[in-house]
Amino acid sequence: MQIGVIGGIGPAATDYYYRRLISEFARRKTALEMTIVHADPSTLLHNLERNDGGAQVEIYNRLTDRLASAGAKCVVVTSIAGHFCIDTFKENSPLQVIDILTEVNEAVKHRKLGRVGILGTRTVMETQFYSGISTAEVIPPIGRVLEDVHSAYVSMATAGYVTKPQRGVFDSACEWLIQEAEVDAIMLGGTDFALVYKESQSQFPIVDCAAIHVDAVVRHATI
Repeated sequence: MQIGVIGGIGPAATDYYYRRLISEFARRKTALEMTIVHADPSTLLHNLERNDGGAQVEIYNRLTDRLASAGAKCVVVTSIAGHFCIDTFKENSPLQVIDILTEVNEAVKHRKLGRVGILGTRTVMETQFYSGISTAEVIPPIGRVLEDVHSAYVSMATAGYVTKPQRGVFDSACEWLIQEAEVDAIMLGGTDFALVYKESQSQFPIVDCAAIHVDAVVRHATI
């Protein structure tokens, strides 16, 4: 099955999805069929700040029409921030949407996590992952820490690389969530966190949303 990918939001996340899909299909000795289209990250952030889901869905539908014309049978948005309008997109998309919220909720349920810290954009943190987790309490940073995480994440996602000061912001937030909020794991509520943390190398338990999403795409496409 050909996979349609709406990428660009941000570039590092798109690269992560691309590389992991290549790796997983190669491991299964299965040919990967995929088409990637580019969505502008600045436009997405503007629509997110205004909570203008209609404008963003219009962009997604236009890009998905292009993917369908290229032969794609499903569509994936490589951005958690970009899922702020995912329900409306799923209702209107010409292709089946494999959304990250559903897949991460199932993973959290499977791991029986009770309290999960979250890092990401302001909206993702304040809405506790768009209220997409039904079996665990999602705990965001508070006050200045939340704002610092948001600013560092947006800058990182837009640039496509992480700086030492940005990494320090994320590490400090994780430390507070683990020690003070007593969470069981840290949810990487932004797909660009692939630049910062790897589950196999992390010193604390993480919920790697991007990895969970890609693995779901692979399962769906290889049925």
